Amino acid sequence: MSFDFKNRQQLLTALTLGIVGLWAADSLLLTPLVHSWKSRTTRIAELRRQIHEGGQLIQREQGIRNRWSEMRTNTLPIEVSAAEGLVLGAFDGWSQESRVSITSIKPQWKRNDDDFMILECRVDAAGSLSTITRFLYEIEHDPLALKVDSVELNSRDTTGSLLTLGLQVSGLVLSTEKR
Repeated sequence: MSFDFKNRQQLLTALTLGIVGLWAADSLLLTPLVHSWKSRTTRIAELRRQIHEGGQLIQREQGIRNRWSEMRTNTLPIEVSAAEGLVLGAFDGWSQESRVSITSIKPQWKRNDDDFMILECRVDAAGSLSTITRFLYEIEHDPLALKVDSVELNSRDTTGSLLTLGLQVSGLVLSTEKR
């Protein structure tokens, strides 16, 4: 089979134009469409996940609202002296219940925002391991909105039967509008 020069040149030109056309179609149409489909698929998956999470929130709405209401009602009172009195009284009750000896309580107020304040208390106490664990249990299970930020335990004797506890707790005070 023999091609003459003119037919061969036309064939090569047609093949070159075809290859350039395929490359242009790939670069200008197929690749952008594939990227668009992939990003659309990713976006749809993200939206479906958000819808699922939203549905779960709607199902748990009443429980979440009840828990938040309980948490808001257990925050400290907005009056500084009343809040400090409540916390100091609570520490007194917890120490009597657990038989821990409290050596010092140092309250300190932090105002981070107009909507809330934080009462931080540094508490130093002493007792046996069982009394200190009972003391910590009483703090954690009390409905009063206090958070234990840090706990330090040290031994007072060589046998480890007498311990000192350094405790940092914080309590939340919400403004009256947010309560």
